[in-house]
Amino acid sequence: MAHLEHVNVTVVDPDASAAMLIDLFGWHRRWSGGAIGAGRSVHVGGEGFYLALYTGPDGVPLEAAHTSYREKAGLNHIGVVVDDLDRVEAAVKAKGYNTHSHADYEPGHRFYFCEENGIEIEVVSYD
Repeated sequence: MAHLEHVNVTVVDPDASAAMLIDLFGWHRRWSGGAIGAGRSVHVGGEGFYLALYTGPDGVPLEAAHTSYREKAGLNHIGVVVDDLDRVEAAVKAKGYNTHSHADYEPGHRFYFCEENGIEIEVVSYD
């Protein structure tokens, strides 16, 4: 069966984004180096999956004045499954992020937060 291996997103500071994801989700840095367009990428994730965090040669300014839900091929959010939703939510809040859209419905419990680049992350637990 086919499976999703990675998603590539553009961020301002791939090292800072990688550090946040590693800290919150226990992932590790799989690779970092030069990328397309004289840019740079940092890959973070686990066994068999990763997020590629890309920036251009001079970084990328935050000029997002749109919502991906209204654009064709827009990234709506990234979902991450965790074992301990309460622990991760406390860690997210401790980093200064606001959580929202809490929901408990089959098959799990979830919340969302937006990080510095405007990427929305869904955190879900299937207990």
